Parts: sequence; structure tokens; C-alpha cells
Amino acid sequence: MAKKVFVSGCYDMLHSGHVAFFEEAASYGDLYVGLGSDKTIWDLKNRKTVNSDAERLYMVKSIRYVKDAWINSGSGIMDFEKEVIALKPDIFFVNSDGYSPAKKTFCEAHGITLVISNRKPSEGLPARSTTSIRQTSRFPYRVELCGGWLDQPFVNLHCPGSVITMQIEPSFEFNNRSGMATSSRKKAIELWQGQIPLGSREELAKTLFCCDNPPGTQNVSGAQDQLGLLMPGLNKLNFDNGYWPVSIDTDTSDETLQFIYDHLFLIPLSPRQNGYNVFAGKNINAESAKKLAKATEDCWQAIQNRDVKAWGAATSACLDAQLEMFPAMQNDELKAMRKAYADQVCGCKLSGAGGGGYMILISEKVIPNTVRVIPSTL
Repeated sequence: MAKKVFVSGCYDMLHSGHVAFFEEAASYGDLYVGLGSDKTIWDLKNRKTVNSDAERLYMVKSIRYVKDAWINSGSGIMDFEKEVIALKPDIFFVNSDGYSPAKKTFCEAHGITLVISNRKPSEGLPARSTTSIRQTSRFPYRVELCGGWLDQPFVNLHCPGSVITMQIEPSFEFNNRSGMATSSRKKAIELWQGQIPLGSREELAKTLFCCDNPPGTQNVSGAQDQLGLLMPGLNKLNFDNGYWPVSIDTDTSDETLQFIYDHLFLIPLSPRQNGYNVFAGKNINAESAKKLAKATEDCWQAIQNRDVKAWGAATSACLDAQLEMFPAMQNDELKAMRKAYADQVCGCKLSGAGGGGYMILISEKVIPNTVRVIPSTL
């Protein structure tokens, strides 16, 4: 009897890469496909699908490698749980950028073998992904490497400090509310039709900051989002009792950006739960703010010195200082992840304010099954 193989995904804008993925998965046995609903994709990506779930299901079921397909009944990145438990597959087949610790844990709990795709295009055809096809806009994302929260006056009034951000290529479509400045990026694309205009990047960032934070905004989004998206390369944003940095240090050298690419890895975490409040139990104080500021200075110097171990130590110190001030950032998944990778990496932190997003790992060696980000100087 053939083994049962399960895959899950969006499969919007169906292309040859999807078909090659199905072909590879079907080489292991009978292939069953669970598709994310329109609502699930909206919640994760903050965008509408090009094709409705009924259209996507029709197309996927028409592919000869697929034995059966359906719309998953759940929500979030684990929307398939009910269907998989009923199917009892032998293999859960995923792309490298579709891997997550939550899926690994789920498979282990249900006796399913997790197999990661080689992502090879069919012979003679180019590699395709929905992200690359969708990119009529090449607007970058940003990743915060250290110091998050120091762009907020209620933190930097206790101690001047910096936030380190890096502009990154849109080679991967990050989920909404993942700590990658997705909301500010969406606003920028609406404002400038997907292309960064000519002119001072800092002045453009001020314009975007104002659009993100109109009069009456309660929780002002920090300037690291807008500056991180618009300032090329690696940037150290230096704050002192205000929303806007008093100065910016920039490094766009190929050597620095290659060093970061070689040692920076991301692992997706479970989506932020409804009702999550990062400010619950907050304890903002001068001592913790100083620890955070020191971690950022140490991080910047470690990157300049090409010292991976020191960079990792500063990254973990950053997370520890953030957790002192915002304990709600810590959850069981974060604790488990830190423990699981403690002996494999030099340091780790969260993207954004916690409650979803990505675990950022700093490592001397390549960490398999992780998301890689490509530094940008757009």
C-alpha cells in the first residue's frame, strides 16, 4: 500500500514551482493537499488572495500528482491539524521556508515523518516562487538586530541608546505582525506605489512615520520601522529621549553585509494570539534600559569586528533586557526554543515585540531549515 503524503499551503497564483513541489512530494506516495482558506491567508499575510479558495482548490485537485485536496478548517500556520489527524499521513512534506518548530512538534506527537523539500524546479524550467512572481514591487523589508524598544521615549528617556536595523530584500513574504515592519511596508507601498522615491531617505522616513502615526495615535510605532525600511544596509539609530534618532550610523559595505548574511538565521514562531498585550506586567526602568543600550553597543562593535560569538552574546543580552521590561514577550514556545538551540547557536532574540514573528539566531555554522534574509542597499 502506498504511503500517504500531506502538504499544506496557499497555492495562490499557481505556477510551475508549485507543480514541481507536488511532483516531488508525490514521489513519496499518494499526495493529499490542504489549502489555507481565504480568511487564514488574510490573517497571516494581511492581503487578499488573487484566486479564491474555491478556485485554488479546483486547480490543485486538477493536478495529476494530487490524489485529493481540501480547504483546511483551522486557522493560522497550523490550520491543517484537524484534517491531518483524520488523514493519518505517513509523511508531512514541507518547503524549507515552510518548516517551523510547531510543525515538527506536531509531527512527533502524531508519529508522522517530516520531510523537507529540495525545492528543485522541473528540468529545463526556472525556479519559481509566489513571492518572486508577486514582486512587481521590490520594496524592501527590515529586520531589527538589536535594541528594539529604545526607539520609544518611554524607554530611551531612562537611558540614551540605539536600535540596529538592516534593510533586507523582499525574497520572502513575511507574515503580518511578524516583527518585520510589514504594516509600515504596506503603508509605504500604498503611499509611493511600490517604489522608493528620489530624495533624502531620512526625510522620506519622516513622511512615512507621520502616515503610520496620524494625530490621535495611542501606541506610536517606533521610527526603527520606517528608517529600517528606507535606509540602505545596516543602520545604528541613536535615540535620546525622543521618537526620532539624534544621529544615524550606516554601514553598507559588502564585507559587513556578507558577514551578517553568513551568520543570521530566522525560524518562524506561532502567530500572535488574539488579545495578546505586550505591555502586560511591564517594568520599564533605568537599569534594564542601560542593559539594553549596552547590548546594542556591544552588538554593533561585534559586527564591525566580525566576532560571531560576541555578536551572539549581545543578541541574547538584548533579549534578556527586553524580557526584564516586557515579561509578556516570554511564552512557553520561546522558552522551549531557547533551550532547544542553546548549544547550537551563539545567541538569539525575537523579531519585534514578541507573541509571534521569528526567532533570530546568530550562529557560526549554518542552521538547517531556517529562513535566510538577504541584506539590501536599495
